[in-house]
Amino acid sequence: MQTSSDRHEYPAHWEADVVLRDGGTARIRPITVDDAERLVSFYEQVSDESKYYRFFAPYPRLSAKDVHRFTHHDFVDRVGLAATVGGEFIATVRYDRINADGLPASAPADEAEVAFLVQDAHQGRGVASALLEHIAAVARERDIRRFAAEVLPANTKMIKVFTDAGYQQKRHFEDGVVRLEFDLEPTDRSLAVQRAREQRAEARSVQRLLAPGSVAVIGAGRTPGGVGRSVLTNLRDAGFTGRLYAVNKALQEKELDGVPAHRSIREIDDPVDLAVIAVPAPYVPEVVAECGEHGVQGLVVVSAGYAESGPEGRECQRELVRQARTYGMRIIGPNAFGVINTSPDVRLNASLAPEMPRPGRIGLFAQSGAIGIALLSRLHRRGGGVTGVTGVSTFVSSGNRADVSGNDVLQYWYDDPDTDVVLMYLESIGNPRKFTRLARRTAAAKPLVVVQGARHGGAAPQGHAVRATRLPHATVSALLRQAGVIRVDTITELVDAGLLLARQPLPLGPRVAILGNSESLGLLTYDACLAEGLRPLPPLDLTTGASAEDFHAALLGALADDGCDAVVVTAIPAVGETSAADEALAQALRSAAAEAPAKPVLVVHVELGGLAEALSAAASTAPQGAATAPGAVGGAHQFRPAERLPTGEAEAGATAGVGAAAGGTAGAGAGAGVGAPAGSGAGAASDTAPPPAVGATPPDSGAVPPAPGATPPDSRLIPAYPAAERAVRALAEAVRYAQWRRDAAEPGKVPEFEDIDEKAAAGQIDGLLARGEGLTLGTEETCVLLGRYGIDVRRALPAPTPDDAVAAAGALGYPVALKTTAPHLRHRADLGGVRLDLADEEQLRRAYAELTELFGKPEELRPVVQAMAPRGVDTVVRAVIDPAAGAVLSFGLAGAASELLGDTAHRLIPVTDRDATSLVRSIRTAPLLFGWRGSAPVDTAALEELMLRVSRLVDDHPEVVAVSLEPVVVAPHGLSTLGATVRLARAPLRDDLGPRTLPVI
Repeated sequence: MQTSSDRHEYPAHWEADVVLRDGGTARIRPITVDDAERLVSFYEQVSDESKYYRFFAPYPRLSAKDVHRFTHHDFVDRVGLAATVGGEFIATVRYDRINADGLPASAPADEAEVAFLVQDAHQGRGVASALLEHIAAVARERDIRRFAAEVLPANTKMIKVFTDAGYQQKRHFEDGVVRLEFDLEPTDRSLAVQRAREQRAEARSVQRLLAPGSVAVIGAGRTPGGVGRSVLTNLRDAGFTGRLYAVNKALQEKELDGVPAHRSIREIDDPVDLAVIAVPAPYVPEVVAECGEHGVQGLVVVSAGYAESGPEGRECQRELVRQARTYGMRIIGPNAFGVINTSPDVRLNASLAPEMPRPGRIGLFAQSGAIGIALLSRLHRRGGGVTGVTGVSTFVSSGNRADVSGNDVLQYWYDDPDTDVVLMYLESIGNPRKFTRLARRTAAAKPLVVVQGARHGGAAPQGHAVRATRLPHATVSALLRQAGVIRVDTITELVDAGLLLARQPLPLGPRVAILGNSESLGLLTYDACLAEGLRPLPPLDLTTGASAEDFHAALLGALADDGCDAVVVTAIPAVGETSAADEALAQALRSAAAEAPAKPVLVVHVELGGLAEALSAAASTAPQGAATAPGAVGGAHQFRPAERLPTGEAEAGATAGVGAAAGGTAGAGAGAGVGAPAGSGAGAASDTAPPPAVGATPPDSGAVPPAPGATPPDSRLIPAYPAAERAVRALAEAVRYAQWRRDAAEPGKVPEFEDIDEKAAAGQIDGLLARGEGLTLGTEETCVLLGRYGIDVRRALPAPTPDDAVAAAGALGYPVALKTTAPHLRHRADLGGVRLDLADEEQLRRAYAELTELFGKPEELRPVVQAMAPRGVDTVVRAVIDPAAGAVLSFGLAGAASELLGDTAHRLIPVTDRDATSLVRSIRTAPLLFGWRGSAPVDTAALEELMLRVSRLVDDHPEVVAVSLEPVVVAPHGLSTLGATVRLARAPLRDDLGPRTLPVI
């Protein structure tokens, strides 16, 4: 610890865990006097060349004076940070405050000299870049605004660290030294650089977990059964392409089911990339230490008994993460179900799933193991054996997600070439602000579908440590939709949407053609389209006698219609229909869809197990019968086109029907479910939701090529649904997402307003906060502050007596309004606490007497008099800073009805002009603003400008933690803000603007 002579206590909040470029982690912390031996040991491991670059001269060792100077800091004018792995230094950085002459100084000097030293073995890992971000944040906290650094011209690596950081800088060359000077204020470029580095590092850290070259299962028992042995068996049977080891202290054997066995991971001669830990929780710390010392890169902890078990377990969980990060390892879990990677180059099933899912292009994340199992099962059954189309690329079940979270996996999937669609089941969002940012970026590249559990429980599930949010679930959902997330309510809807988005093109609009052989089913589909906000065309009834050729011609015609953006085909079986007829219809739909690949096609069917199987038969490479692949290590189960993967218990709305390989015919065993005898055929499980079919997509369609052995690139999946509502709901989500993609391609702008006085507002806020924290402004202060941003609030004069009311009316001019401002009556015109259009003194006195007679004494009612505003629509504009989600702008109509129905729209601040336009139109009661039933349309342009000004106020001054404008009366020309409140507090820390860091545990 620091001595008493130090000017500041140890700044523990500067400590942070960071992910480095190669996916490993390091700990950054301040250097103290206790680090003398670590510093000397670190310096001894640095090469002479690196020492020369640091000190500009040969410097073989540190003197005692050097060690004292480099370990004694006041944490204000002299600061040193170290990056550590395993408790030992791997890099250091320090700054010394200097004056204009380059001499040591104290505040108010705002410049500092900075210098780095990175151990040679760790150069190239991005350590210096991470340290620069953190030392810059520390310097800004200590009112240092500029860094200066002197670097030898030959030290190109360090010059690159500075120049690539994105700060505005100056560069000079004098006396054989390059002198760099740069401002520390974050810029758009520096934030972009920081976030790009964050994405690469976090994606790489997840890749190391999902694509290891070697895996050790620690806790694999001798006898079959048990968690560890099950994971080992699953890894082996999946045909994992890397080295596999079994580890258990009790093992005497050299092999376990053909897998090399060891008593400790220390006995393994080769490197181990991933360790799956399946030992009781009390033994986990010892195992983690052994893994760290052996150089293991990542851990999957399936062991339970952590935060889900209570406070003691939560502390054990924190210690587990701290211990793993000490060694630079990341953790999935604890209490995790595991991870899966279906890539043929990896074939990793480090999970409790007994069967490897089909390879495909859907990334799947679940915080719950049980939900993960359900999703894998449903995707498998609904996939109809369309390998590479409706299968899974990678699967992560994070358990308590103490370390690796959905944010990390999103970073990986963002540029993963094997993943086209992302499905996520979330029970909590640890960092909503970051999740929203990552989701927006991911959704711009590929669909992201999310279902959130525990929506109404009011708290995160046991084991999930998350920051509290004051926002209701509906608000969080609205913000996610703003970020491009496809929000659904059930896992059934999650799978429905995922199947459609996996290979169907995005619709260009909401116009839907409906055709089929059932008039009733067509009308149900039509009604469902209207309910989802789509624009259906009149259904085309082909009659029950329609042939496959009739369907083909009708679908071709619908797809060729420029007034149609998508087609829903409805079909019911004919009496005595044969499998040949099913195949003919499936072929007709596939060939028609192939001729117009730019429009999505969906099928709604009723009891058509045969058709569903036929739809998937043409291009399916699904497994048909259990077999062991030749050459499989230790009897690993390798799937081939002729093999059949068990599907498990069938769900309502899905079949286990599987077709034959491309160009072939369905085999005798096609469609058999678990426990069904070979050759039992389709329907052995359930035929209420047939799997999808596959049609053709031209090679130039832009589709990502499937994995080897998957569905041919000239095929296109046609998803089939057992109910019109499910098909249409999935299509509606695709329509809304496609519109978001088009809007996101041309983002709006945050306008500049020349009449805003930002500097005066900042001075007023600083002066007001000098009084104390959590300050609600008075009426006059509120009006002044809002006025600096061009927001005018109509004056309301207090009227404690009837005579005061008359005097106020005289000052304002008749007609006036008399209102109570008591908390229980405020903004509740429906309770009778407002009297409007009082034309003279007599009416005013009468209204005053009525209010006091009905509701109580004037001192209880707090009446005010206000000049009448032009008639219009009463609205509410609010902004609030949530500790987890950030600043949010909300809009709705005023009144109890809107509040009761939750008819409020939300956008993240800063709001763009396009955000404001969509915000006004997002509420269900928006027609009232646009001339509903003959009323005059109101001035929505003025309303949008008001919201943009409120957004600017909150964005410019994070000390403004809440603003409420109620009511805002929007008239046909202009608007009037009749009431306003503003709340101030010290600006909360913005973790999204600070240096990269892993969440604090």
